[in-house]
Amino acid sequence: MEPKVSIIMGSVSDYEVMSGAAKILDEFEIPFEINALSAHRTPEAVEQFARGADMRGLKVIIAGAGMAAHLPGVIAAMTPLPVIGVPVKGTFDGLDALLAIVQMPPGIPVATVAINGAGNAAILAAQILALHDEQLRHKLLTFKEKLKEKIENANSELSKIQFRFKTN
Repeated sequence: MEPKVSIIMGSVSDYEVMSGAAKILDEFEIPFEINALSAHRTPEAVEQFARGADMRGLKVIIAGAGMAAHLPGVIAAMTPLPVIGVPVKGTFDGLDALLAIVQMPPGIPVATVAINGAGNAAILAAQILALHDEQLRHKLLTFKEKLKEKIENANSELSKIQFRFKTN
């Protein structure tokens, strides 16, 4: 089984957040790999990974980083693959990481999800892959239908709650 998605984190301390992406990819049965690479501590390894990702058959890269959060942008600068950045909450409640990832220069896009939003990064990766995979597209539609049912069930439960001035 060859990975289609690579989950990269700047440090193993980001694993708790980035495991959210792994869980979603596993649920959708999308082969993936997980590695720690640092734009600052292992720049040569990051370059080797980014330049070779396409040739290894990867289709999407999910890169999480906190604080200065250069990892997603550095990877995006060296690969033609879509890169999804996950700002990891560290200092400044993750706002520093969010701004570092989302404010990329022209020509070097990084799709960016919410702070600690690794699960959404995996869903976005699945949606990208589903452009050419009808079975995965069906899984995504089923997943979204379950989200809808969850809200409908919540509203059903809320309708049972009684207050004197509640009108629904």
